[in-house]
Amino acid sequence: MAQLLYPSPARKAFITASVMITTLIVTIDMTITVVAVPKMMADLQAGPDQIAWVLTSYLIASAVMMPLASWLASKFGRKRVMMISVAMFTLASLVCGSARSIELMVLARIVQGLGGAGLIPLGQATLLDINPPEKQPTAMAYAGLGAMVGPLLGPTLGGWLTDNYSWHWVFLINLPIGIAAFIGILSHLEVLDKKLPPFDWIGFLTVTLFVGGFQLILDRGEQVDWFDSAEICIEAGVVALAFYLLMVHMFTRRDTFLRADLFKDRNFAIGTLVSTVVGMVIFASSPMLVMYTENLLGYSAFKFGLINIPRAVGTILGLLIVTRVMRLIDARLLLLVGMSMSVLSLFMFSGLNLQTDEMPIMLAGAFQGFSGGMLISPLSALAFATLNSAYRNEGAAMFALVRNLGQSMGISALTLISIQQTAQVSARLAEGMRPDNPMLDWARPDMDFGDPATLTRSAGEIWRQATMVATIDAFWLSCLVALATIPVIFLMKKQKLGQSVPAPSVDH
Repeated sequence: MAQLLYPSPARKAFITASVMITTLIVTIDMTITVVAVPKMMADLQAGPDQIAWVLTSYLIASAVMMPLASWLASKFGRKRVMMISVAMFTLASLVCGSARSIELMVLARIVQGLGGAGLIPLGQATLLDINPPEKQPTAMAYAGLGAMVGPLLGPTLGGWLTDNYSWHWVFLINLPIGIAAFIGILSHLEVLDKKLPPFDWIGFLTVTLFVGGFQLILDRGEQVDWFDSAEICIEAGVVALAFYLLMVHMFTRRDTFLRADLFKDRNFAIGTLVSTVVGMVIFASSPMLVMYTENLLGYSAFKFGLINIPRAVGTILGLLIVTRVMRLIDARLLLLVGMSMSVLSLFMFSGLNLQTDEMPIMLAGAFQGFSGGMLISPLSALAFATLNSAYRNEGAAMFALVRNLGQSMGISALTLISIQQTAQVSARLAEGMRPDNPMLDWARPDMDFGDPATLTRSAGEIWRQATMVATIDAFWLSCLVALATIPVIFLMKKQKLGQSVPAPSVDH
């Protein structure tokens, strides 16, 4: 194995800053556009189905490109791939910010998703490569900071830009950040090409069909009524067939696009599973909280951002603590603390009601942010601690992809549960809205069933109460999933982080 000379502290700082910037702009962009959708619909003259593709196209393109980014990095060098990716993302952001038609917007979002897909996993692999084993846990903390803070800043920043300027700045703000990241990568990352086997087209196509189709089902299911739609049934059939062919191909051929050897490492396999759950219970529950506070409590996007500050502070605090103790104690204990804090925060969220003020939300958010800070770094470090460095590009891409898919699965599942529970609870409450109900007569003796305004207000209140119950149920489910994941953590091998990993020899 070739001896690797690690960069000087100053150069390492520049590389780390560049990687963190690229991670931040990509993760912010996953959530920043959501608050701008209503104004985009008006300006682009797009209907709900059309505007949904602004979000869906980005996620699908990103999911399809992420596995390919690792192969491209191994083939052409990580520096070249990251530079091209940042350039694509930045230029596509410019087109998005100046788009005047929904067709151009969707096309630019596809390019943006393709460009941003590889930046997070390749940045994570870069931080692993430029640090000696004893510094790699800290490097994972830096990688986790951008991944955790970005989704938290997105809605707040998007709401502020949309309210004070225009929705165009949701995309245009990426330009100076993208240019800075490009210069940082150009100046401080090296290139080292490798010889690889011929490209595995069968493996790539099956992975693409599976990941792209699965993401499409998750994004489109709610809009077209899930499996009552022929579209979803066809896509599910394609996904099932692609998954079968992928498994057969992966386990019966050598040098496949997605290698089975990657999942023979127990820590990586289990860490990937836990990462999926983290995406579901931490990242996916955030949109539920946004809808709850804005739709039911009447908070503006900017006010929600303000009460979300303790979550960001908790994340940073968790990262600061975990980087100082990760090399001293069993990393699995840190994961236990982090997941337990996540369970506690979700339990607190499940106790919200329509009279809740800001303090309980801020306190629960601080616990959830702290749990994320405690989880991301040791989970990433433990997953890669025993993984062969030759699989680092591919492993980082798969680790990030699975977490993103977990987030999409969580959002879709919680949204579906919320819709179904809202309908059921609304129906039960509506049954009691009749003149012969003695409880209603006692509570509202002056209620006039012949007044349309009174009936409208009553229907609105029924919807609010039903939505509150549905949201609480969604938080309860997330809490139970997080609780059930805790024993899985201890299936990972005990590993003294920062000591046993050999110096990597792959390109950076």
